[in-house]
Amino acid sequence: MCVRREEYSERSNVTMKRISSETYQALRDALSAVTWNKRAFETLLRTTLREHSELLAGLNFGEPKRLVADQLVDKLVSEERRYQDVTLRLMLEIASMTAFTNIEQLRDPEDRALRLRDAKVAVERLRGLTATLADQVAARETAEARREAARAQAEAERRFSDEVAALKPTFMALQGQGDIRKRDYAFEALLNDFFQLFDMEPSLAYALAREQSDGSLTFDTDDYIIEARWRKELIDRGDADIFAAKVLRKGKNALGLIASVNGFAATAVE
Repeated sequence: MCVRREEYSERSNVTMKRISSETYQALRDALSAVTWNKRAFETLLRTTLREHSELLAGLNFGEPKRLVADQLVDKLVSEERRYQDVTLRLMLEIASMTAFTNIEQLRDPEDRALRLRDAKVAVERLRGLTATLADQVAARETAEARREAARAQAEAERRFSDEVAALKPTFMALQGQGDIRKRDYAFEALLNDFFQLFDMEPSLAYALAREQSDGSLTFDTDDYIIEARWRKELIDRGDADIFAAKVLRKGKNALGLIASVNGFAATAVE
């Protein structure tokens, strides 16, 4: 692309050079040449600039196409810092045109051939001036996508952190719960909510014949049986052995997880 030396970018670390007057002129010529009548010309602009209708405000499509094209490009030039991305995409879209169906509808063979030739010449000139433009736009869009992904990730992490933090008051309140049975059930529910935040597919307590489980969860491809304990005494080896036996009865591929508020004795850890 033919460019000036000044460079700027408001939203991207990928610098985009100012568009040269020659390239703007090529856009003026191509816009007025790629269609035959004013209706098709207006449709082309309203379609390509549908997300920036403010650029079309004040344009009188009843006037000659060339005059309207000049007015539009004048807007793009005067506010290049704001509309450079829009201009680049408009240039690329016009430069990629290979068929001119509106012109091909002309009945007079000589007039049709002349206008098709003018359209092809104008588009080819614009295409030559924007030969490197697609790579620059792609690089800019990639950088923008990365920034958006990072922003979305940061926002998701913030929300996740807030959701985890929101469980803390509930946990603190349970320490003042005098009814131990109610506290145990509430603790199981709290663990369920906590594991849910990590997409571990938890389920609350369930009972089987002669056996009670405080719940279960899935991590990767493994299923875990949960034992939730909130009592003054530390979990000791005997508690761990009893739980291990319960896990083994579930099958050789079963795994277990004990969640103990007040910790574990050294014998259980060993």
